[in-house]
Amino acid sequence: MSPPTDAQLVNFVLDEATLLDELRFEDWLALFSEDGHYWMPLTHGQSDPRLQASLMYEDKLLLQVRVARLAGARTFSQQPVSRCHHLLQQPRVLTRDEAAGVYTCRTSFHYVEARQDTQTLYAGWTTHTLVQQADGLRIRLKRVDLVNCDAAFGSIQLFM
Repeated sequence: MSPPTDAQLVNFVLDEATLLDELRFEDWLALFSEDGHYWMPLTHGQSDPRLQASLMYEDKLLLQVRVARLAGARTFSQQPVSRCHHLLQQPRVLTRDEAAGVYTCRTSFHYVEARQDTQTLYAGWTTHTLVQQADGLRIRLKRVDLVNCDAAFGSIQLFM
């Protein structure tokens, strides 16, 4: 199996955001490795999600629960459903470890979450740690650093 090109890594990140924008959460969840995590730090420069509080730190099982909740008929907070849009800068490939099959990309973003008459704008940076597996690239860690991570937030309904 040959290592992915920078263009393939960038396209993976862009395609992942498209799945979220299209509310294709099951397909999005399939992009995570079995040991994958979704992390949204609570403070700038936070280095450990286990020893410090986070806005979110979810393994694949918790992500599956959230995806199932979003699709639930009795999830009244999603009637009508929330929608989202990612506006991404060109992702940058930061590291390539060909021997381990591990790659890191960083992407600046603006993200809008909307439901009925309310729109909320978030801005920040996403760092994807991607691993090459037999069935393709998978997300081992998606870290979402918000510019105002230490602000008081309402409910974040979807995934950035």
